[in-house]
Amino acid sequence: MTELITPREVPLGGLRAMTVRRTLPTRTRSLVGAWCFLDHYGPDHVAETGGMEVARHPHTCLATVSWLFTGEIDHLDSGGNSARVRPGELNLMSAGRGITHSEFSTPETDVLHGVQLWFALPDHARLGDNRFDHYRPEPVALPDGGEILVFLGSLLGSTSPVETPTELIGAEIRMPAGTKLTLPVNPAHEHALLVDTGAAALDGQDLNRGDLGFVEAGAESLEIVAGAEDLRAVLIGGEPFGEQIVMWWNFIGRSHDEIVAFREAYQHEITTGEVGDFGPFPVGTPTPIPAPPMPNARLRLRG
Repeated sequence: MTELITPREVPLGGLRAMTVRRTLPTRTRSLVGAWCFLDHYGPDHVAETGGMEVARHPHTCLATVSWLFTGEIDHLDSGGNSARVRPGELNLMSAGRGITHSEFSTPETDVLHGVQLWFALPDHARLGDNRFDHYRPEPVALPDGGEILVFLGSLLGSTSPVETPTELIGAEIRMPAGTKLTLPVNPAHEHALLVDTGAAALDGQDLNRGDLGFVEAGAESLEIVAGAEDLRAVLIGGEPFGEQIVMWWNFIGRSHDEIVAFREAYQHEITTGEVGDFGPFPVGTPTPIPAPPMPNARLRLRG
């Protein structure tokens, strides 16, 4: 049975607050494998929305995946990595015990359209060093037309060389209108399909643009049927995470007190200029985003 998760709109930031559609986390579901966060945005006309303007901010114990359909974003992080994010190219930043980064749509970008995903790092890997990986997958032709780009894990004989500390799947799927795909998958994995353009049925569940369909572990294949328009979708999945996490703002931890410590360390660095786990940042970049106040209630474990 496919669980339907509908998106909620969230302002991302900037002077005109670009709006994103968020399907992970929700009150009913926090994780798909290790995937714990999914924002879907665009197509946004940058002249109207202001585009992506996210100044330096922190992350802990997670990895970010930027995947674009249209437009470009400049990425800069405290690990010394600078990259231009382009459509069809994986950019994966692993925070480890701490990193800061900024993301700005480029001046040449007219339309911005893509997804931003996070996955939680398991306990054995979460406090390691930060890392950055880039990979451009080659498309694999589908039987009835269309193609799939596998940016993490393995599907249909295509394997991403980017290593992850838990087994994950990440792929863009493009299908002509009215076609059907029976996609063999690992039955030990959970899976979810995000519809970007068009509409689809996932194992019989109708999904409209922005919807996420979740399928629990046990399925040996997924049946995807494109609707009356060409379909573009993003498939994520992985082995059930098996650990509980605390998520707040841009941090993932294992307890309320650990999140408090992460926040205090980040605030100390950006206000004093001292360099710690959140690292140095090039001079002349926009002012860092301060952490919001902690909530009055203690943060709860999820997952």
